[in-house]
Amino acid sequence: MLAEIITIGDEILIGQIVDTNSAWMAQQLNNAGIRVKQISSVSDDRQHILTALAEAAERAGIIFITGGLGPTKDDITKKTLAEYFGVGMVESKAALNNVLRIFEKYKRPLLEVNRLQAEVPENCEVIVNKNGTAPGMWFNHNGKIYVSMPGVPFEMMYMMEEQVIPKIKTLFKLPVIIHKTILTVGEGESFLAERIADIEDSLPTHIKLAYLPKLGQVRLRLSGYGENESLLRKEVNDYLSKLVERVSDFVIAEEDIPLEKAILNYMTEKGLTLSVAESCTGGYISHLLTQHAGSSKVFFGGAISYSYELKESMLGVKNETLWQYGAVSEQTVSEMVEGALLNFKSDYAIAVTGIAGPDGGLPDKPVGTVWIAVASAKKMVAKKFTFGTKRQQNIERSATMAFFMLNNLLKDDEK
Repeated sequence: MLAEIITIGDEILIGQIVDTNSAWMAQQLNNAGIRVKQISSVSDDRQHILTALAEAAERAGIIFITGGLGPTKDDITKKTLAEYFGVGMVESKAALNNVLRIFEKYKRPLLEVNRLQAEVPENCEVIVNKNGTAPGMWFNHNGKIYVSMPGVPFEMMYMMEEQVIPKIKTLFKLPVIIHKTILTVGEGESFLAERIADIEDSLPTHIKLAYLPKLGQVRLRLSGYGENESLLRKEVNDYLSKLVERVSDFVIAEEDIPLEKAILNYMTEKGLTLSVAESCTGGYISHLLTQHAGSSKVFFGGAISYSYELKESMLGVKNETLWQYGAVSEQTVSEMVEGALLNFKSDYAIAVTGIAGPDGGLPDKPVGTVWIAVASAKKMVAKKFTFGTKRQQNIERSATMAFFMLNNLLKDDEK
């Protein structure tokens, strides 16, 4: 079963909003055994929408559409769908009752423009929107299924989860799709590919391996397609084990989660705590940690110390160390991480100091020079990195390598 997703709205094409709907829908459809063939975004233009629908019908059996269903004049999806199917518009009693219910609930007067929300193409089956006034619409036309839903994310999500996907499952026998992901850090995509080439070559045609690189990280995703779930799961897990064994030095997690979440999960399980001393990352490491619920079980906090004065007063870095070796040095980062451990009383600490750029570099310390240290009561490790010239990438790479070093220290301390 192949599907296509079409998102409608000028706001997507001019970059005013990010199309999160497509990513979420693709994930849900994949979990249900429906493979997404293509994702397209089109403007609020009648001809663009008509062309996109016709082209999608050539590629997929189910076409999902979001956006353009509001009460204003620029929302033209319903009328364009009616034109595409060659039908007129009718008032849906179910959709109208839903609009009346919502306006009565909030004690708001029902305007004529709101009543028009209940008008739909006459060949559609209405999908009642329990969280808004714009109805979803299900069409069965020339052997193809078309599902049109609001662009408001939470309205679309409830509709997909509670009504659309369950309906599809009752109508079609869907194949099993199983994904397994390994998160690796510290080795590049091409080097990983070389290490596991023989395993990749041995994969059967119904199991695919994908490389998903990010700054300092590579996710290895195995995707299996079949009919027998238990047999397919065992087969995918067997290949997963081979991959993990081959690249074990770089594996952080055997699930599709962010790097910092993998660290938090491990430290939570072990009852360990963490503090930070950040300079060039400016709180980015702390942000990554605290965006996850439950991070307070592990993360105590720390210092964002750009200046010499704060490195001295908050972390206890010696004045002579700073003036003799500079802020970006092994000596300074070592004292920063030791100060974090001592002053914040955590089990582990991370310290980062460097030149993020784009200026501030020196002949012996060019932009992208970063010192990172991690420490526990047992051991301290400091390492120098030379990244590139782009500020944001340097900050992100610093955070990635800091978590990688912390992960290695956690493993060493467990031995």
